[in-house]
Amino acid sequence: METLIISLLPYIIASAVVPLQIILGLLLLKSPEQGLLKAIAFVSGKIITRLAQGLIFSWILVGVETTKEDSKNLVASTLLLVLGILLLIAAYKKWQHVEDPDEPPSKWLTMLDRATPLKALGLGLVLPLIAAKLWVFTLSALTTIAAAQLGQPTSTIAYLLFILLTETPLLLAILLRILLPKQSQATLLQASNWLNHYNRPISITVALIFGLWFLSSGIKGLMA
Repeated sequence: METLIISLLPYIIASAVVPLQIILGLLLLKSPEQGLLKAIAFVSGKIITRLAQGLIFSWILVGVETTKEDSKNLVASTLLLVLGILLLIAAYKKWQHVEDPDEPPSKWLTMLDRATPLKALGLGLVLPLIAAKLWVFTLSALTTIAAAQLGQPTSTIAYLLFILLTETPLLLAILLRILLPKQSQATLLQASNWLNHYNRPISITVALIFGLWFLSSGIKGLMA
């Protein structure tokens, strides 16, 4: 189990530090009305979608457990290669100021203060479905878990940990808001403004680092 979690760490970290989803969560959290409830609904929506993805694709990938070792490595390495290419393309487009298709329309950002908790839930449900990189992170994690062949109970726990850990930044922000409701307002506002200001360089750096990492791992796996 420990080895599997270590194997999942690159996907967990890369998925957790995507700036856009953190910005959306913080903007909802600092809303003057029902901010805490909106943020919880947003995170809950993302978790529900990832649980549904896990149910669907773990059933599809269950055949991985009965295939040969070479086939399992081929699937995992191919996904790593695709993920690496996607991230490097995203880094280049961000550097060239090309609009990222994974980012929601700007009008979403302007409606966050007026959004109801139900709309925040809907935003959380939709975001993992429209972001190609988040799709590949999830599929890569599921493939890694299936290839480990640790049995259904352990595999389920590993995937639940993957989901929980990818939400760590927003869960910590929500916890801060609950424990320090007044003091946290200024901190959350500063964090949101900082992420908005440095969104582009952060996105480029994250995409470049993990793109090269996944591309290298995929090539090594395919050549092994």
